[in-house]
Amino acid sequence: MSLLNGATSFIELLIQQCKIAPLSLVVLLAVTTLLGFASVALQREELIEQFYLFLFIAAPIPRAPLASEKTYVTNLSDGRPSTPSKLPCWLETHNAQSKNARRKDDFSGRTLHMEKPEVGISIVVPAYNEEERLTNMLEDAVDYLESDFRELQFHAQNKQNGAATKTASGKKKSSNGHAHPHAPSPKPLIQGWEVLVVSDGSTDGTTTTALEFAKSRKLSPGLIRVVSLRENRGKGGAVTHGMRHVRGQYAVFADADGASTFSDLGKLVTGCKKVEDSKGRGVAVGSRAHLVGSQAVVQRSLLRNLLMHSFHLFLRFLTPPATAAIKDTQCGFKLFSRASLPDIIPYMHSEGWIFDVEMLMLAESASIPVCEVAVGWKEVKGSKLNVLWDSLGMAWGLAVLRAAWGLGVYRRG
Repeated sequence: MSLLNGATSFIELLIQQCKIAPLSLVVLLAVTTLLGFASVALQREELIEQFYLFLFIAAPIPRAPLASEKTYVTNLSDGRPSTPSKLPCWLETHNAQSKNARRKDDFSGRTLHMEKPEVGISIVVPAYNEEERLTNMLEDAVDYLESDFRELQFHAQNKQNGAATKTASGKKKSSNGHAHPHAPSPKPLIQGWEVLVVSDGSTDGTTTTALEFAKSRKLSPGLIRVVSLRENRGKGGAVTHGMRHVRGQYAVFADADGASTFSDLGKLVTGCKKVEDSKGRGVAVGSRAHLVGSQAVVQRSLLRNLLMHSFHLFLRFLTPPATAAIKDTQCGFKLFSRASLPDIIPYMHSEGWIFDVEMLMLAESASIPVCEVAVGWKEVKGSKLNVLWDSLGMAWGLAVLRAAWGLGVYRRG
Protein backbone atom coordinates (compact mmCIF):
# COMPACT_ATOMS: atom_id res chain seq x y z
CA MET A 1 0.00 0.00 0.00
CA SER A 2 2.86 2.37 0.88
CA LEU A 3 4.46 1.54 -2.50
CA LEU A 4 1.26 2.57 -4.30
CA ASN A 5 1.04 5.82 -2.33
CA GLY A 6 4.67 6.60 -3.13
CA ALA A 7 4.09 6.01 -6.88
CA THR A 8 1.00 8.26 -6.79
CA SER A 9 2.92 11.05 -5.08
CA PHE A 10 5.76 10.77 -7.63
CA ILE A 11 3.32 11.08 -10.57
CA GLU A 12 1.62 14.11 -9.00
CA LEU A 13 5.02 15.77 -8.48
CA LEU A 14 5.99 15.00 -12.08
CA ILE A 15 2.78 16.62 -13.38
CA GLN A 16 3.40 19.73 -11.26
CA GLN A 17 6.95 20.03 -12.59
CA CYS A 18 5.72 19.70 -16.17
CA LYS A 19 3.31 22.60 -15.58
CA ILE A 20 6.13 24.77 -14.26
CA ALA A 21 8.77 23.76 -16.82
CA PRO A 22 8.92 25.42 -20.27
CA LEU A 23 6.93 23.64 -22.98
CA SER A 24 10.03 23.14 -25.13
CA LEU A 25 11.78 21.26 -22.31
CA VAL A 26 8.76 19.00 -21.78
CA VAL A 27 8.63 18.22 -25.52
CA LEU A 28 12.37 17.54 -25.56
CA LEU A 29 12.08 15.10 -22.65
CA ALA A 30 9.13 13.33 -24.27
CA VAL A 31 10.92 12.98 -27.63
CA THR A 32 14.10 11.76 -25.92
CA THR A 33 12.14 9.12 -24.01
CA LEU A 34 10.37 7.90 -27.17
CA LEU A 35 13.68 7.74 -29.03
CA GLY A 36 15.15 5.71 -26.19
CA PHE A 37 12.32 3.17 -26.41
CA ALA A 38 12.64 3.09 -30.21
CA SER A 39 16.38 2.52 -29.94
CA VAL A 40 15.83 -0.46 -27.62
CA ALA A 41 13.24 -1.88 -30.04
CA LEU A 42 15.59 -1.42 -32.99
CA GLN A 43 18.43 -3.04 -31.09
CA ARG A 44 16.14 -5.97 -30.33
CA GLU A 45 15.20 -6.31 -34.01
CA GLU A 46 18.88 -6.10 -34.95
CA LEU A 47 19.69 -8.81 -32.41
CA ILE A 48 16.94 -11.02 -33.86
CA GLU A 49 18.20 -10.40 -37.39
CA GLN A 50 21.76 -11.17 -36.30
CA PHE A 51 20.58 -14.38 -34.62
CA TYR A 52 18.77 -15.45 -37.80
CA LEU A 53 21.88 -14.67 -39.82
CA PHE A 54 23.95 -16.72 -37.38
CA LEU A 55 21.52 -19.64 -37.70
CA PHE A 56 21.64 -19.51 -41.51
CA ILE A 57 25.42 -19.72 -41.31
CA ALA A 58 25.63 -22.30 -38.51
CA ALA A 59 22.77 -24.58 -39.61
CA PRO A 60 24.15 -27.36 -41.84
CA ILE A 61 22.98 -27.58 -45.45
CA PRO A 62 23.86 -30.94 -47.03
CA ARG A 63 25.51 -30.89 -50.45
CA ALA A 64 23.79 -32.60 -53.36
CA PRO A 65 25.07 -36.12 -54.10
CA LEU A 66 27.61 -36.44 -56.90
CA ALA A 67 26.91 -38.52 -60.02
CA SER A 68 29.37 -41.23 -58.94
CA GLU A 69 27.62 -41.46 -55.55
CA LYS A 70 24.39 -42.50 -57.27
CA THR A 71 25.97 -45.76 -58.39
CA TYR A 72 26.90 -49.01 -56.69
CA VAL A 73 29.15 -52.00 -57.23
CA THR A 74 28.35 -55.59 -56.32
CA ASN A 75 29.82 -59.03 -56.82
CA LEU A 76 29.22 -60.87 -60.10
CA SER A 77 28.29 -64.54 -60.30
CA ASP A 78 31.95 -65.48 -60.68
CA GLY A 79 32.91 -63.35 -57.66
CA ARG A 80 34.50 -60.47 -59.55
CA PRO A 81 33.44 -56.89 -58.73
CA SER A 82 30.91 -55.44 -61.15
CA THR A 83 31.20 -52.16 -63.00
CA PRO A 84 29.26 -49.29 -61.37
CA SER A 85 25.49 -49.49 -61.91
CA LYS A 86 22.87 -46.80 -61.35
CA LEU A 87 21.14 -46.94 -57.99
CA PRO A 88 17.34 -46.91 -57.93
CA CYS A 89 16.14 -43.75 -56.18
CA TRP A 90 12.61 -43.45 -54.85
CA LEU A 91 13.38 -39.88 -53.76
CA GLU A 92 13.89 -38.65 -57.33
CA THR A 93 10.48 -40.05 -58.28
CA HIS A 94 8.92 -38.48 -55.19
CA ASN A 95 10.49 -35.09 -55.95
CA ALA A 96 9.24 -35.23 -59.56
CA GLN A 97 5.71 -36.00 -58.34
CA SER A 98 5.89 -33.12 -55.82
CA LYS A 99 7.11 -30.68 -58.48
CA ASN A 100 4.33 -31.72 -60.86
CA ALA A 101 1.72 -31.33 -58.09
CA ARG A 102 2.96 -27.82 -57.20
CA ARG A 103 2.80 -26.86 -60.86
CA LYS A 104 -0.90 -27.77 -60.77
CA ASP A 105 -1.41 -26.00 -57.42
CA ASP A 106 -2.26 -29.35 -55.85
CA PHE A 107 -1.02 -29.42 -52.26
CA SER A 108 -3.31 -32.22 -51.07
CA GLY A 109 -0.64 -34.92 -51.37
CA ARG A 110 -3.11 -37.28 -53.06
CA THR A 111 -1.01 -37.48 -56.22
CA LEU A 112 2.15 -38.57 -54.35
CA HIS A 113 2.69 -42.30 -54.47
CA MET A 114 5.67 -44.17 -53.05
CA GLU A 115 7.30 -46.65 -55.39
CA LYS A 116 6.45 -50.25 -54.53
CA PRO A 117 9.09 -52.23 -52.64
CA GLU A 118 11.12 -54.88 -54.43
CA VAL A 119 12.43 -56.68 -51.32
CA GLY A 120 11.24 -57.18 -47.78
CA ILE A 121 14.08 -55.46 -45.95
CA SER A 122 16.90 -53.05 -46.80
CA ILE A 123 19.85 -52.72 -44.43
CA VAL A 124 21.88 -49.50 -44.66
CA VAL A 125 25.35 -49.77 -43.13
CA PRO A 126 27.29 -46.48 -42.80
CA ALA A 127 30.98 -47.36 -42.88
CA TYR A 128 34.01 -45.12 -42.49
CA ASN A 129 37.32 -47.02 -42.53
CA GLU A 130 35.66 -50.20 -41.22
CA GLU A 131 37.71 -52.90 -42.95
CA GLU A 132 38.57 -54.50 -39.60
CA ARG A 133 35.06 -54.61 -38.09
CA LEU A 134 32.75 -54.85 -41.10
CA THR A 135 33.12 -58.59 -41.80
CA ASN A 136 31.83 -59.64 -38.36
CA MET A 137 28.83 -57.36 -38.71
CA LEU A 138 28.01 -58.70 -42.19
CA GLU A 139 28.40 -62.28 -40.95
CA ASP A 140 25.80 -61.71 -38.22
CA ALA A 141 23.46 -59.89 -40.61
CA VAL A 142 23.57 -62.40 -43.46
CA ASP A 143 23.34 -65.41 -41.10
CA TYR A 144 20.12 -63.97 -39.71
CA LEU A 145 18.70 -62.82 -43.05
CA GLU A 146 19.35 -66.23 -44.64
CA SER A 147 17.75 -68.22 -41.81
CA ASP A 148 15.49 -66.79 -39.10
CA PHE A 149 14.40 -63.71 -41.04
CA ARG A 150 13.47 -65.82 -44.06
CA GLU A 151 11.25 -67.90 -41.77
CA LEU A 152 9.69 -64.71 -40.39
CA GLN A 153 8.85 -63.61 -43.94
CA PHE A 154 7.46 -67.06 -44.76
CA HIS A 155 5.21 -67.20 -41.69
CA ALA A 156 4.01 -63.63 -42.24
CA GLN A 157 3.02 -64.52 -45.82
CA ASN A 158 1.22 -67.70 -44.71
CA LYS A 159 -0.59 -65.81 -41.95
CA GLN A 160 -1.80 -63.23 -44.45
CA ASN A 161 -2.94 -65.93 -46.88
CA GLY A 162 -4.73 -67.76 -44.07
CA ALA A 163 -6.55 -64.61 -42.98
CA ALA A 164 -7.66 -64.00 -46.56
CA THR A 165 -9.00 -67.57 -46.81
CA LYS A 166 -11.00 -67.34 -43.57
CA THR A 167 -12.67 -64.07 -44.60
CA ALA A 168 -14.71 -64.80 -47.70
CA SER A 169 -15.51 -61.13 -48.29
CA GLY A 170 -11.81 -60.22 -48.14
CA LYS A 171 -12.52 -57.72 -45.34
CA LYS A 172 -10.83 -57.71 -41.96
CA LYS A 173 -13.04 -59.06 -39.15
CA SER A 174 -13.22 -57.77 -35.61
CA SER A 175 -13.37 -59.97 -32.52
CA ASN A 176 -17.18 -60.02 -32.63
CA GLY A 177 -17.20 -61.35 -36.19
CA HIS A 178 -18.36 -58.21 -38.00
CA ALA A 179 -16.34 -56.90 -40.94
CA HIS A 180 -14.61 -53.53 -40.78
CA PRO A 181 -15.07 -52.13 -44.30
CA HIS A 182 -12.54 -49.34 -43.83
CA ALA A 183 -9.92 -51.08 -41.66
CA PRO A 184 -6.58 -51.37 -43.48
CA SER A 185 -5.30 -54.92 -43.77
CA PRO A 186 -1.72 -55.38 -42.60
CA LYS A 187 0.59 -55.91 -45.55
CA PRO A 188 2.50 -59.20 -45.57
CA LEU A 189 6.26 -59.07 -45.31
CA ILE A 190 7.47 -59.72 -48.83
CA GLN A 191 10.45 -61.92 -49.68
CA GLY A 192 14.04 -60.80 -50.28
CA TRP A 193 16.64 -58.53 -48.71
CA GLU A 194 19.52 -56.25 -49.60
CA VAL A 195 22.47 -54.69 -47.77
CA LEU A 196 23.71 -51.24 -48.80
CA VAL A 197 27.19 -50.58 -47.43
CA VAL A 198 27.76 -46.83 -47.70
CA SER A 199 31.51 -46.25 -47.64
CA ASP A 200 31.68 -42.74 -46.22
CA GLY A 201 34.85 -41.47 -47.89
CA SER A 202 36.84 -44.43 -46.57
CA THR A 203 40.57 -44.47 -47.26
CA ASP A 204 41.13 -48.10 -46.30
CA GLY A 205 39.80 -51.34 -47.81
CA THR A 206 36.17 -51.02 -46.66
CA THR A 207 34.77 -51.46 -50.19
CA THR A 208 37.03 -54.44 -50.92
CA THR A 209 36.14 -56.04 -47.58
CA ALA A 210 32.41 -55.89 -48.33
CA LEU A 211 32.83 -57.32 -51.84
CA GLU A 212 35.21 -60.05 -50.65
CA PHE A 213 32.66 -61.05 -48.03
CA ALA A 214 29.94 -61.36 -50.69
CA LYS A 215 32.31 -63.47 -52.79
CA SER A 216 33.25 -65.76 -49.89
CA ARG A 217 29.58 -66.38 -49.08
CA LYS A 218 28.75 -66.87 -52.77
CA LEU A 219 25.90 -64.39 -52.50
CA SER A 220 23.80 -63.59 -55.54
CA PRO A 221 24.71 -60.35 -57.35
CA GLY A 222 22.95 -57.32 -55.92
CA LEU A 223 22.35 -58.66 -52.42
CA ILE A 224 25.29 -56.63 -51.10
CA ARG A 225 25.70 -53.27 -52.81
CA VAL A 226 28.57 -50.94 -52.02
CA VAL A 227 28.05 -47.19 -52.47
CA SER A 228 31.15 -44.99 -52.24
CA LEU A 229 30.92 -41.35 -51.15
CA ARG A 230 33.81 -39.29 -52.49
CA GLU A 231 34.35 -37.40 -49.23
CA ASN A 232 33.47 -38.17 -45.62
CA ARG A 233 30.06 -36.68 -44.81
CA GLY A 234 29.51 -38.08 -41.34
CA LYS A 235 27.35 -40.95 -40.14
CA GLY A 236 24.12 -39.00 -40.63
CA GLY A 237 25.03 -38.08 -44.20
CA ALA A 238 25.90 -41.69 -45.04
CA VAL A 239 22.67 -43.06 -43.53
CA THR A 240 20.49 -40.46 -45.28
CA HIS A 241 22.22 -41.14 -48.60
CA GLY A 242 21.62 -44.88 -48.25
CA MET A 243 17.98 -44.39 -47.27
CA ARG A 244 17.34 -42.52 -50.54
CA HIS A 245 18.14 -45.67 -52.48
CA VAL A 246 16.50 -48.48 -50.51
CA ARG A 247 14.15 -50.89 -52.26
CA GLY A 248 12.76 -52.52 -49.12
CA GLN A 249 9.31 -52.67 -47.61
CA TYR A 250 11.21 -51.81 -44.44
CA ALA A 251 14.56 -50.05 -44.15
CA VAL A 252 16.88 -50.28 -41.16
CA PHE A 253 20.25 -48.73 -40.53
CA ALA A 254 22.76 -50.65 -38.47
CA ASP A 255 26.24 -49.67 -37.31
CA ALA A 256 29.19 -51.35 -39.02
CA ASP A 257 30.73 -52.36 -35.68
CA GLY A 258 28.04 -54.99 -35.07
CA ALA A 259 27.40 -53.75 -31.52
CA SER A 260 23.64 -54.29 -31.79
CA THR A 261 22.33 -57.86 -31.76
CA PHE A 262 21.23 -58.24 -35.39
CA SER A 263 18.87 -61.10 -34.63
CA ASP A 264 16.67 -58.51 -32.88
CA LEU A 265 15.74 -57.16 -36.32
CA GLY A 266 12.61 -59.33 -36.22
CA LYS A 267 11.54 -57.56 -33.02
CA LEU A 268 11.91 -54.19 -34.76
CA VAL A 269 9.77 -55.31 -37.71
CA THR A 270 7.11 -56.73 -35.41
CA GLY A 271 7.08 -53.58 -33.27
CA CYS A 272 6.83 -51.33 -36.30
CA LYS A 273 3.95 -53.32 -37.82
CA LYS A 274 2.03 -53.02 -34.54
CA VAL A 275 2.13 -49.21 -34.49
CA GLU A 276 1.78 -48.44 -38.22
CA ASP A 277 -0.99 -45.97 -39.06
CA SER A 278 -3.57 -46.26 -41.83
CA LYS A 279 -0.97 -45.05 -44.35
CA GLY A 280 1.46 -47.79 -43.33
CA ARG A 281 3.84 -45.33 -41.64
CA GLY A 282 5.79 -46.41 -38.60
CA VAL A 283 9.22 -46.25 -36.95
CA ALA A 284 10.81 -48.74 -34.55
CA VAL A 285 13.72 -47.51 -32.43
CA GLY A 286 16.20 -50.02 -31.07
CA SER A 287 16.81 -49.19 -27.41
CA ARG A 288 19.57 -49.98 -24.92
CA ALA A 289 17.76 -48.24 -22.06
CA HIS A 290 17.08 -51.58 -20.35
CA LEU A 291 20.86 -52.12 -20.12
CA VAL A 292 21.48 -49.10 -17.87
CA GLY A 293 22.98 -50.54 -14.71
CA SER A 294 24.17 -53.66 -16.54
CA GLN A 295 27.80 -54.73 -16.63
CA ALA A 296 28.24 -53.39 -20.19
CA VAL A 297 27.34 -49.85 -19.08
CA VAL A 298 28.82 -49.93 -15.57
CA GLN A 299 32.26 -50.80 -16.99
CA ARG A 300 32.30 -47.62 -19.07
CA SER A 301 34.38 -44.71 -17.84
CA LEU A 302 32.89 -42.27 -15.37
CA LEU A 303 33.29 -39.45 -17.91
CA ARG A 304 31.39 -41.34 -20.61
CA ASN A 305 28.48 -42.17 -18.28
CA LEU A 306 28.39 -38.58 -16.97
CA LEU A 307 28.27 -37.17 -20.50
CA MET A 308 25.60 -39.71 -21.50
CA HIS A 309 23.27 -38.68 -18.68
CA SER A 310 23.96 -34.97 -19.26
CA PHE A 311 23.13 -35.32 -22.95
CA HIS A 312 19.85 -37.12 -22.17
CA LEU A 313 18.87 -34.31 -19.80
CA PHE A 314 19.76 -31.71 -22.45
CA LEU A 315 17.75 -33.70 -24.98
CA ARG A 316 14.63 -33.64 -22.83
CA PHE A 317 14.75 -29.84 -22.62
CA LEU A 318 15.33 -29.20 -26.32
CA THR A 319 13.16 -31.73 -28.14
CA PRO A 320 9.37 -31.94 -28.59
CA PRO A 321 7.39 -34.23 -26.23
CA ALA A 322 7.30 -37.53 -28.16
CA THR A 323 11.00 -37.35 -29.06
CA ALA A 324 11.92 -36.36 -25.50
CA ALA A 325 10.03 -39.41 -24.20
CA ILE A 326 12.30 -41.83 -26.09
CA LYS A 327 14.79 -43.24 -23.62
CA ASP A 328 17.55 -44.05 -26.13
CA THR A 329 17.72 -41.86 -29.23
CA GLN A 330 21.31 -42.72 -30.16
CA CYS A 331 21.23 -46.49 -30.65
CA GLY A 332 22.42 -47.25 -34.19
CA PHE A 333 19.59 -49.67 -34.96
CA LYS A 334 16.41 -47.98 -36.24
CA LEU A 335 13.78 -49.30 -38.65
CA PHE A 336 11.39 -47.37 -40.89
CA SER A 337 8.44 -48.56 -42.91
CA ARG A 338 8.72 -47.58 -46.56
CA ALA A 339 5.66 -45.33 -46.33
CA SER A 340 7.30 -43.24 -43.59
CA LEU A 341 10.45 -42.37 -45.58
CA PRO A 342 8.99 -39.50 -47.73
CA ASP A 343 8.04 -37.61 -44.56
CA ILE A 344 11.54 -37.89 -43.09
CA ILE A 345 14.41 -38.39 -45.54
CA PRO A 346 13.81 -35.41 -47.92
CA TYR A 347 13.97 -33.00 -44.97
CA MET A 348 17.13 -34.27 -43.27
CA HIS A 349 19.91 -31.72 -42.66
CA SER A 350 22.14 -33.07 -39.92
CA GLU A 351 25.04 -35.22 -41.13
CA GLY A 352 26.79 -35.69 -37.80
CA TRP A 353 26.07 -37.82 -34.74
CA ILE A 354 22.88 -35.93 -33.87
CA PHE A 355 21.04 -37.02 -37.05
CA ASP A 356 19.04 -39.68 -35.12
CA VAL A 357 17.27 -36.94 -33.17
CA GLU A 358 16.36 -35.03 -36.33
CA MET A 359 14.85 -38.21 -37.80
CA LEU A 360 12.71 -38.68 -34.69
CA MET A 361 11.69 -35.00 -34.60
CA LEU A 362 10.63 -35.20 -38.25
CA ALA A 363 8.64 -38.37 -37.52
CA GLU A 364 6.91 -36.61 -34.63
CA SER A 365 6.11 -33.49 -36.66
CA ALA A 366 4.53 -35.73 -39.36
CA SER A 367 2.53 -37.66 -36.71
CA ILE A 368 4.28 -40.92 -37.57
CA PRO A 369 3.88 -43.53 -34.80
CA VAL A 370 7.17 -44.47 -33.11
CA CYS A 371 7.82 -47.42 -30.80
CA GLU A 372 10.88 -48.21 -28.71
CA VAL A 373 12.07 -51.82 -28.78
CA ALA A 374 14.63 -53.31 -26.38
CA VAL A 375 17.57 -54.81 -28.29
CA GLY A 376 20.76 -56.59 -27.32
CA TRP A 377 23.99 -54.66 -27.44
CA LYS A 378 27.67 -55.14 -26.65
CA GLU A 379 30.70 -52.86 -26.44
CA VAL A 380 32.95 -53.21 -29.50
CA LYS A 381 36.48 -51.82 -29.64
CA GLY A 382 37.54 -49.42 -32.35
CA SER A 383 34.89 -46.72 -31.95
CA LYS A 384 35.63 -43.46 -33.77
CA LEU A 385 33.60 -41.47 -31.27
CA ASN A 386 35.64 -38.98 -29.27
CA VAL A 387 33.67 -39.06 -26.04
CA LEU A 388 34.36 -35.49 -24.90
CA TRP A 389 34.52 -33.49 -28.12
CA ASP A 390 31.81 -35.41 -29.95
CA SER A 391 29.49 -35.08 -26.94
CA LEU A 392 30.01 -31.31 -26.97
CA GLY A 393 29.51 -31.35 -30.73
CA MET A 394 26.24 -33.25 -30.33
CA ALA A 395 24.97 -30.75 -27.76
CA TRP A 396 25.88 -27.87 -30.08
CA GLY A 397 24.33 -29.64 -33.08
CA LEU A 398 21.11 -30.30 -31.15
CA ALA A 399 20.80 -26.64 -30.09
CA VAL A 400 21.33 -25.41 -33.67
CA LEU A 401 18.98 -28.06 -35.04
CA ARG A 402 16.16 -27.19 -32.62
CA ALA A 403 16.53 -23.45 -33.24
CA ALA A 404 16.65 -23.89 -37.04
CA TRP A 405 13.46 -25.94 -37.11
CA GLY A 406 11.74 -23.87 -34.44
CA LEU A 407 12.42 -20.49 -36.07
CA GLY A 408 11.77 -21.51 -39.67
CA VAL A 409 15.32 -21.69 -41.03
CA TYR A 410 14.44 -25.30 -41.84
CA ARG A 411 10.95 -26.06 -43.05
CA ARG A 412 8.97 -28.67 -44.95
CA GLY A 413 7.89 -28.12 -48.53
